[in-house]
This record gives sequence, structure tokens and C-alpha cells, in this order.
Amino acid sequence: MVSYEPSDHGIGRSWGGLTTKAHLATDGNGLGLAVLITAGQAGDSPMTPAVLDAIAVPRLVGGPPRRNPDRVLADKAHFSAAYRELLRGKWITAVVPQRSDQVANWKRRGRAGGRPPGFGSDAYKGRNVVGRAFNKAKHRRGVATRYDKLACSYRAGIVMALMVE
Repeated sequence: MVSYEPSDHGIGRSWGGLTTKAHLATDGNGLGLAVLITAGQAGDSPMTPAVLDAIAVPRLVGGPPRRNPDRVLADKAHFSAAYRELLRGKWITAVVPQRSDQVANWKRRGRAGGRPPGFGSDAYKGRNVVGRAFNKAKHRRGVATRYDKLACSYRAGIVMALMVE
């Protein structure tokens, strides 16, 4: 695997000073499938295509790795037409609640507004798995405080923290 080191080393300016943001995709058990490191001011939603492209789960019987999950659970910030179109193009089910302003717009338009996107509230309850995976990784001092100069070293620390119980 070729390690990619961003020119800014994944360090950016934010309200809290110099920060780094880790973008994580996990399976239903909290095992990391993909980890990307960006500067702290980078948003989560623009990184979604890159995180989805980084997923590669090897198959037990050989063949190419599995690249698309069955469904993606995300918060309201990811509820946009472009995001849903991206997932629909990859045959991935989106489990994302609607923002209240979009619900109001949909209701205001009435029948002309079309059918609202489906939402599985039972499936959405599993979204806490990603938060628990981040919590597990941040129990490691190197991940919580980022002493690494290179983003690829910091990413390796997160990957190791997610693998070790």
C-alpha cells in the first residue's frame, strides 16, 4: 500500500488552534474500514466520497475486495441531494434523517414536493458505533494528543488503536 502524505500533514487552523480531523468508516461492530486524515477545518460531508472509495474489505474466498457497504448511517449534515445521489449511484442505502428545514419545505410544497426519502429509525440507532470507535481510539494518548509529525504516522496510530482491544 502506498502511503499518501498531504502537503499540510493533516494540520489545519480551527477555532481551537492547530487541529487534525480523522474521517472514519466502520462496520456494524466498530471495526475500522477506512480512515482518512485531513486538516481540522475540513468538513465531513466533502470527504464522504473519498472515505467510501477507501473502503476495501477482502473476501474470504478470494476475488476482488468488497468496496461498497450495504448502507451508510450518517447525521443530518449529510442529508443533501448530492449525497443521496452519490450513494444511490453505488447502490448503497442511505440512513440519514431529514433536516427540519427540508421537512418544512417538503410539507409546504404538498403533493408537488414528491415522496420523502425513506428513513429507517431502527437502523439509525446503530450510528453510535462510529462514536464508540472514535472513543476507543482516543483512549490512546498518541491519538488523543497527536504528537506525530506526519499524517500517515497519525493514521497508523488510529488504525492500531482500532485493532487493539
